[in-house]
Amino acid sequence: MKRCGGVLMHISSLAGEYGIGTLGKNALKFIDFLSESGFGAWQVLPVGPCDDYNSPYSGKSAFAGNIFFIDPEILQEKNLLTKEDVLECRHENIYVTQYDFLKKTREEIFRRAFLRITDSIAQEIRKFCSENSWVEEYALYCALKRKNDFAPWYEWDEDLKNCRADALDKARAELREEISFYEFLQYEFFSQWNSVKKYANEKGVSIIGDMPIYLCHDSADVWMNPHLFSLDKDMHLVRCAGVPPDYFCTDGQKWGNPLYNWDELKKENYSLWIKRLSHALSMYDAVRIDHFRAFSAYWSIPAAEKATMGHWEKGPGKELFDVLKKSCPDACIIAEDLGDIDDDVRELVRETGFPGMGVMQFAFITREDTVHLPHNYNHATVGYTGTHDNNTILGWLWESNEKDRRYALDYCGFQGDWGQGGPDSPSIRAVIRTLWQSGAVLSLVPIQDLCGFGSDTCMNHPGVADGNWCFRISDDALSCIDRSFYKALNNLYKRERLV
Repeated sequence: MKRCGGVLMHISSLAGEYGIGTLGKNALKFIDFLSESGFGAWQVLPVGPCDDYNSPYSGKSAFAGNIFFIDPEILQEKNLLTKEDVLECRHENIYVTQYDFLKKTREEIFRRAFLRITDSIAQEIRKFCSENSWVEEYALYCALKRKNDFAPWYEWDEDLKNCRADALDKARAELREEISFYEFLQYEFFSQWNSVKKYANEKGVSIIGDMPIYLCHDSADVWMNPHLFSLDKDMHLVRCAGVPPDYFCTDGQKWGNPLYNWDELKKENYSLWIKRLSHALSMYDAVRIDHFRAFSAYWSIPAAEKATMGHWEKGPGKELFDVLKKSCPDACIIAEDLGDIDDDVRELVRETGFPGMGVMQFAFITREDTVHLPHNYNHATVGYTGTHDNNTILGWLWESNEKDRRYALDYCGFQGDWGQGGPDSPSIRAVIRTLWQSGAVLSLVPIQDLCGFGSDTCMNHPGVADGNWCFRISDDALSCIDRSFYKALNNLYKRERLV
């Protein structure tokens, strides 16, 4: 990695009229904003299909893309949708992601597009599927979900639940058209994604992806590989993932994802993880692996118990990454080494050589010389003002106690009215400048902080299931950010672009 500055914002948060951010013109406009502001990196959240709570960190597939990110206007340009179809995709509220609206309407409109594909597009889809073996499996999973009234796979009849070959062959024959529809959606997602990625790189902007460590229980990957997860003979959870009490949640967090059966994964030379990482590296210029500490030791919670009833179990450690590096020797990986960190985790991060993370908001809740203080950041650190799980800078300043707030502002060399928000907020700029001055190889700021927004625009509230992942930026808000200020800041502190 080269020294660089960047912005954290999910695809869903892009501006636009279609109920959610898409991979269309507004993605390109955002890349133009980054380039004109001197930023060289755009970090996104996981782009796969979300769970029932709209969390991108508990995906239905380790490989598929979220179909709601498909841009209707691009489909119209391909003569797959009419102008009237595109109008049906619009939603009057442009400030909040409209998940209910999308789930009710978008797939039906995409079916119209599918019925209009040409022979040449059909040939391209077949080529895409032949080059990506996961596509047919995921499309079959989606088709069977629909046939079974969207019940989770572990509630299907025994033959399908257990992936018996004759039952799957019969389903493929019966559901051929439906499977082809879901293959079309993945083809279109990746076609649009690759165009955005190409445009970003041509503009000098790298895209940093985010890989969730765990998968949703009701996912195509767990269905096809149940022996690799902590499930009983009926395919129900035995133990699930989460974390003990921490900064975000005093009662801990129970995520509900099935834990890995690392012994079985080892027998297969960690092939699932090799496929996951290879796929991610084909999509992104760099990959942040979420909850990296679980590779050292993970919090194991009995399926029927609370998070506090969990205990630590040893993870695969360096052995996994030795295998991964043989398959992906040039992988550019960021280790999300946050949470309850001990010496074993620190040693694993050091042994892999991956840069870890520093988060400024964690630096001022103690008076110790913590690793989260920017003067401790170096070439092995990716520094953030805050992540998608944190408050905004403005919300953090307002909600901190006076002692911690004063410590933070003194550290950042700021005196004056700290409570002002907006894109020209002097206190927010002081915090960002402090991060940019640091030795972190990569410095990242959430888009909400460039806008100077308050806590009502937080992307996620850890430990709370509902009301998350909804923030969206507007064209007006993006246009109010002073590009010249950030261009000068990136140039001053030698944060050249990654590409």
